Amino acid sequence: MVTGKRVPNPTKVTDIVAIQRGSVDPNRVVIITGHIDSRVTDVMNATSDAPGANDDGSGTAAVIEAARVLSGHKFPYTIVYGALMGEEQGLLGGKVIADYAKAQGWTVIAELNNDIIGNSCSSDGICDDAHVRVFSEGPRWQGHDQLAAGIRSLGGENDAPSRNISRWMDGLADDLSLGLDVRQVWRNDRFGRGGDHTEMLNLGYPAIRITVAIENYNWQHQDLRTENGIVYGDTIDRMDFPYLRKVVQLNVAALAALARSPQPPEPQVEGAVSTDTALTWAPVKGAAAYIVRWRPTDSANWTNSLRVPGDQSRAVLKGVRVDDFVFGVSSVSADGYESPVASAVPGGAFRPYTPPPAAQ
Repeated sequence: MVTGKRVPNPTKVTDIVAIQRGSVDPNRVVIITGHIDSRVTDVMNATSDAPGANDDGSGTAAVIEAARVLSGHKFPYTIVYGALMGEEQGLLGGKVIADYAKAQGWTVIAELNNDIIGNSCSSDGICDDAHVRVFSEGPRWQGHDQLAAGIRSLGGENDAPSRNISRWMDGLADDLSLGLDVRQVWRNDRFGRGGDHTEMLNLGYPAIRITVAIENYNWQHQDLRTENGIVYGDTIDRMDFPYLRKVVQLNVAALAALARSPQPPEPQVEGAVSTDTALTWAPVKGAAAYIVRWRPTDSANWTNSLRVPGDQSRAVLKGVRVDDFVFGVSSVSADGYESPVASAVPGGAFRPYTPPPAAQ
């Protein structure tokens, strides 16, 4: 059953949230968000018409459609649908839902933040309806100062949980054959800009931003007008609904898979001054198997894999030298749903970073 509520904070920003509680572990949560506020050129202009069809009516539509499709099914883990307020005023709604997740003690595996997902042509005439961009941070921001020395020594510049969600989404899009490929963009958001998922990252929860392959800046954050023959404004006639449908289908498939996948493990890697590499991890509830994955340090995505039975929590890779590769492990459910990979690097676990106890 999906239950709805308004989640306020003291600044009077109110998010609209629906919660579809899981049947096995309702505290394990995946989240989809879009924001329901819009703006024109002046962010403080609260009177002019600001239709916001793409920014972010499209993301809000994705949230509503995902709830419509998935609410008729049961999942082991919880799905949260969030329509957020105050994004244009400084990610206010993103902070509200991030703080709420922390207050509830949720184990957030992923937030899929959909912001500007509904058009496919740019102001320079270039169109692309075959790709969607997924933005993900590299080294995790939360705990960054404490993790820096370990990352410098052991690696992890390209392997925060959010980065591994983008890799997972890329593979999922290929499997779905929607005519939509994920273009991974390896920064938290667009150059110098941000979105609601950033507030989740600030608290240590994995989160990504999903957005169009190519933006049209004449239609974004603009007063409605025609100037020098150019039409400005974020109106519904500029939407590409077949493209939006593909992006929403990717979101729905991702939510369903994540809500059926076991928790990613927390692997540790050993192999210094050795010709072999060993990985160990604590058993994960609900995991029928694990997949050990590795890749050369300069490869974008995982290139090698080894399946391990669910009653084992150790793998030794003979002849694979730890210096030259990055390693990780995913969990697989009995019905074949694989979690994102958790990399065996400092800060690679799918949970907020907690510093080790100080030495006595």
